Amino acid sequence: MTFAAFASIVLIHLAAAISPGPSFVVALRVAAAEGFRVAAALALGFGLGAVLWAGAAMAGLALVFSVLPALFLALKFVGAAFLIYLAVQMWRHAAAPMPAPQADAPPRSALAAVRFGFLTFASNPKPAIFFGAVFVNLVPAATPLGWKAAILLAVLLNETLWYLIVARLFSLPRPRAAYARAKAWIDRGFGTLLALLGLKIALT
Repeated sequence: MTFAAFASIVLIHLAAAISPGPSFVVALRVAAAEGFRVAAALALGFGLGAVLWAGAAMAGLALVFSVLPALFLALKFVGAAFLIYLAVQMWRHAAAPMPAPQADAPPRSALAAVRFGFLTFASNPKPAIFFGAVFVNLVPAATPLGWKAAILLAVLLNETLWYLIVARLFSLPRPRAAYARAKAWIDRGFGTLLALLGLKIALT
């Protein structure tokens, strides 16, 4: 492992993290509806989910999937079902107004948001394929443990910091107000997008 190879991995992953997907849809909606604190915890959950897949790829998960394709098939269906469940919930509550903060009704806890973010990211098997493809070429099996730890830390920072930016942007008053005005259409649109992503995962 060289610094150039390490930098390549970091940049490739950053480009993948920024590309829109289920996590981006969820992060935008949570930031607009629940504010920066909850969305920031969600971002950490996404980062931990990315570390899960990256670590699994380093441990040879791609090889396991090639030997046991039924395992990957099951994982695809579970992930697709979770995304479709999120889509259904967004459609069901699309017409409901954004809840006003209440003193006796605390917002979603940071731990709950981290867990939600982790489950959202972990339910998408695409990162396993991405990390497997990248690591097969750029992270040899004999890579020292220190370099592997540095790669996992970079993956965590890339995912978390990117979604912190999304959280900050869409938790500001103007984007929140715009979201509140068009909530029904936006939620239905995002719900449809999540459902399509879920179906794509299940069928490809």
